[in-house]
Amino acid sequence: MGSPIFQICDEYVTRTAALDPVGATFRGVPGYDHLGTDYGPDGCAARADLMRATLRELSGGRPDGERDRLAAAHLRERIEAELAYHDTGEWTRRLRASFGTTQNVRDSVDMIRRDGPDGWRAVIGRLTAVPAMLASWRESLAAGLDQRRPAARRQALAAAVQADGYAAGTHDPLLRTYGDGPLRAELAAAVAAAHAGYAETAAYLRDGYAPRADERDGVGPDRHAVHARLALGADLDGVAARDAYEWGWAELYRIEAEIAAEERALAGAELEHVDGAGAYRDWLQREHDRAVESLDGVHFDIAPPLRRVEVVLAPESGTASVYYTAPSEDLSRPGRTWWSVSGRTRFAVWEELTTVYHEGVPGHHLQNGQARVARDTLSRFTRLTGVSGHSEGWALYAERLADELGWYDGRPGTRLGMLRAQAMRAVRVVVDLGIHLDLPLPPAEADRYAPRWSYDVGVAVLRERGARGLHGVDSEVARYCGWPAQAIAYKLGERAWHAARDEARDRLGAAFDLKRWHTAALGVGPIGLGGLAEALRRAE
Repeated sequence: MGSPIFQICDEYVTRTAALDPVGATFRGVPGYDHLGTDYGPDGCAARADLMRATLRELSGGRPDGERDRLAAAHLRERIEAELAYHDTGEWTRRLRASFGTTQNVRDSVDMIRRDGPDGWRAVIGRLTAVPAMLASWRESLAAGLDQRRPAARRQALAAAVQADGYAAGTHDPLLRTYGDGPLRAELAAAVAAAHAGYAETAAYLRDGYAPRADERDGVGPDRHAVHARLALGADLDGVAARDAYEWGWAELYRIEAEIAAEERALAGAELEHVDGAGAYRDWLQREHDRAVESLDGVHFDIAPPLRRVEVVLAPESGTASVYYTAPSEDLSRPGRTWWSVSGRTRFAVWEELTTVYHEGVPGHHLQNGQARVARDTLSRFTRLTGVSGHSEGWALYAERLADELGWYDGRPGTRLGMLRAQAMRAVRVVVDLGIHLDLPLPPAEADRYAPRWSYDVGVAVLRERGARGLHGVDSEVARYCGWPAQAIAYKLGERAWHAARDEARDRLGAAFDLKRWHTAALGVGPIGLGGLAEALRRAE
């Protein structure tokens, strides 16, 4: 049965899944794949009511030991951050050009297991629900406009383009996969309904919402603070934000010096590329498998169900983003990494090896997967949820750990790829904080770009200083504007992880053991950055 605290966590997951079936699919909670989420005012209010009721239950519970304390602290912190988001009305302008509601609805269909008639019926159910889900979301957006809480016009127009792309046939591959079975006609009707829902949403965003939207891309300090609490699991006041902004520039300069040295060392070297999407997928799968084999039993103990990471290509994606989805709760669905093709036929894999480590092992897959299998020590809510600063910080730590382990040695350009990715994450810090808080550029940077931030300045800085090619720069900056504070979670989270390891090494001296520290650190499960250092010390 577990402790009363664990029971509260368990019940909250179950009740949340019923109110948010799409979220349940992403978390891997079974039984809800055939249903849709109500993104309208009533659905948002119901989820907020559940959060408040759960906080009342928690306030009456008494933790029994460290496991209970961590479980209660994580649940309370996440609910309080979500409630702050709800109570400030942010749900009425939840409009992102990427990783937003439309993409979540669309991607949730692909995540459903299609093994047999029951799986296909779930797919049909989710597809059939798409028009109603998107209509409920439009109702919330309309409420925001009526309350004078508009999202940015740029987000509306970019999300309209994305929805148009989905309407053009994003789910048609399901028909080819299914073939001519008995559910063919029902599946075809559900696919057509979903495509019509995307088309209606695109028209609304472009013709109904965008003309009334906010011309400003930045959200301002008050709204940014709410988003920062969600992303970091820690408060980021004005002073801390300015300190992070200055640190971001200093970190970028440090990394740029490393990049320059690496480029000099690589003069004339031949860098690895692969041609064709199939070869690209095969390369990615080999590298995931190689990382697992190299780490298991040496620097980590990887549970058997986690020793395979499945690579998925996303040919229809219009962004440069790569992302990870964790195994289902019962581990029947594997952990997956999703890679953008975006019209490319030639792939510079020398610069993407670091992302394999970020998304797979020892990054997101190891961290999330280890939590999934820790049934005796972590609450159900802890196993199935996370904090961006904690998880993205670990994933960046994983990229640098690969460097410490020598995994880039003898593979020309791969360490440069890691450094360029690090530079991009440092640029994320200054672009996000600069645009949303309207901070001035440092004098030398102001002479190079402009005295103040704008979307165009963000694109220029990312392209030139974040070491990004033309592929995906605009979509990246649009993402930072539409998802405030998430972009800073990577570098600020990495900084917290390295600080915690350095503190443990200094305190323990010769007794410090890296594998033991990794095991204890992952055993804690997800936690906000505000409580990370203390939790890791207590776990040793």
